[in-house]
Amino acid sequence: MAQDTTKQAPQEKQTNCLACNKPLRKIKQYYRNGKYFCTKKCWRVALQKAKEEKNAKE
Repeated sequence: MAQDTTKQAPQEKQTNCLACNKPLRKIKQYYRNGKYFCTKKCWRVALQKAKEEKNAKE
């Protein structure tokens, strides 16, 4: 039996909000879809930007 020797590299910890680029604080973080944001509002802004980029490609 062959063993799978490939290991995945550890992911870097996200330090800034993806929408507004503010530093994330340990106490106040909003986690959605594998990413961290500083607030729910920033998460919604990031979703809106992603939709706009998707529509622009088409």
